[in-house]
Amino acid sequence: MIPGAHLDAHADKPALIMAGSGFTQTFAELDAAANRLSRLLRSAGLQPGDHVAICMENHDRYLEIVWGCHYAGLIYTCASSRLQRVELEYILNDCGARAYITSKHKAGQAAEIVDATPGVELRLMLDGTIDGYESYEAAVDAQSPEPLDEDRVAGLDMLYSSGTTGMPKGIAREFPNEPLETWNNGVTALCQLLFAVDDTKRYLSPAPFYHAAPLRFCMSMHALGATIVAMENFDAERYLQLVEEHEVTHSQVVPTMFVRMLKLDEATRVKYDVSSLEYVIHAAAPCPVPTKQAMIEWFGPVIHEYYAGSEGNGFVYCNSDMWLAHPGTVGSPINCVLHICGDDGEEVPHGQSGTVFFEGGAEFEYHNDPDKTKSSRHPKGWSTLGDVGYLDDDGFLFLTDRKAYMIISGGVNIYPQEAENVLVTHDKVIDVAVFGVPNDEFGEEVKAVVQPRTMPADEHEAAALAGELILFCRNQLADVKCPRSVDFRPELPRHPTGKLYKRLLKDEYWAAAGRAI
Repeated sequence: MIPGAHLDAHADKPALIMAGSGFTQTFAELDAAANRLSRLLRSAGLQPGDHVAICMENHDRYLEIVWGCHYAGLIYTCASSRLQRVELEYILNDCGARAYITSKHKAGQAAEIVDATPGVELRLMLDGTIDGYESYEAAVDAQSPEPLDEDRVAGLDMLYSSGTTGMPKGIAREFPNEPLETWNNGVTALCQLLFAVDDTKRYLSPAPFYHAAPLRFCMSMHALGATIVAMENFDAERYLQLVEEHEVTHSQVVPTMFVRMLKLDEATRVKYDVSSLEYVIHAAAPCPVPTKQAMIEWFGPVIHEYYAGSEGNGFVYCNSDMWLAHPGTVGSPINCVLHICGDDGEEVPHGQSGTVFFEGGAEFEYHNDPDKTKSSRHPKGWSTLGDVGYLDDDGFLFLTDRKAYMIISGGVNIYPQEAENVLVTHDKVIDVAVFGVPNDEFGEEVKAVVQPRTMPADEHEAAALAGELILFCRNQLADVKCPRSVDFRPELPRHPTGKLYKRLLKDEYWAAAGRAI
């Protein structure tokens, strides 16, 4: 299924509305633009299975570029627009990109990487050009809007991990060589079966297009004939305005977006009509129980959650009713079997935490990294995303934290997600990161770094607020799980996808203590 399949019924219907610029693209315009790009890429010598890389902001023409690569049967890597130069160079070389598409917004970085990426044969730039790059608009406009003449095969994404513990790794899946018109990325079927998506729906996307979930959901919405309203950047009040303005039926968010919306004052929250919402889907991180309860009370039982990764090796899901019956769960498996295993690889009883493994999901490997691929596998062939959790007696999964974030203090294993989930509900807290810092007696101790609503004016105010937050946490969790100290910052290093770069903070504190992690 592709946007071009909807031309007979919906040629002039908006396929994309950009919330900031107001740019609107119909299904006919989207299909024609994708056809033009597919012809350009093919004329440059790229063949099905070749690689192309894209790095740009949430641009008006981002989705037509992805569809053009898809129509050409290419493997497309959508790279984060926030990557450092060395990371972007690594990705382009590692994936073997023969073409690279970016925007004038990224011109400085685009110039820096030319000499270091000799395998790139075609470089295109939107909104202007620099040395080494052709005008995307001019090159595409010179092509025919008609489909490629030969039988077309569908492309495939190969996305890279966030790279918070080293260079990003490409998540490679077998190239399907499937006819374009019958393509299904897996998410499309889920959108139909679980979320009732069809050509009458309107989907609000508040996240970066390059991230796996927004990219695959947006492509699925187009494949099914739904209209996408996309935000260039997330803003809590603007999100509510767009729901009302466009009578949005579907949206996908991350828990930090829920937190930001709930931090709006009551008068702001109640003035927008969100009754059009039928499905609000969230993922990417466990959602604090009070946050999700508050969202269900506000939006109604339209909140749906899933746990999965870019790897596609499993899918765990729950709706509002399932979650209310099992508060805190991320759901139960749909297309896989879950196994919770201890460090010895043996399965543990229900209620006991261990590494979460999937059996029966899609196969994948980490591109050019057999060691990382091997480390993600159980001896029985199951695969893991590196998360720790447990199953209750009904088979619902509860995530504890990432194994890499576990704090060991005095021989006690502490998962910082618990304290984060408590602290973020405090009225004076906007965002929080909890992690381990060196302690000569216990090995590690729990530290919290908080983004407060208002930065303390002096050390006295900071000490008072830190004490208030520590007491707030200790009233809900065991002392050992709570921070022994709290620092304050105006902003935390959080990716637009909602992912917290906790490793950056942890590295900073360990280096300041003269210790290596």
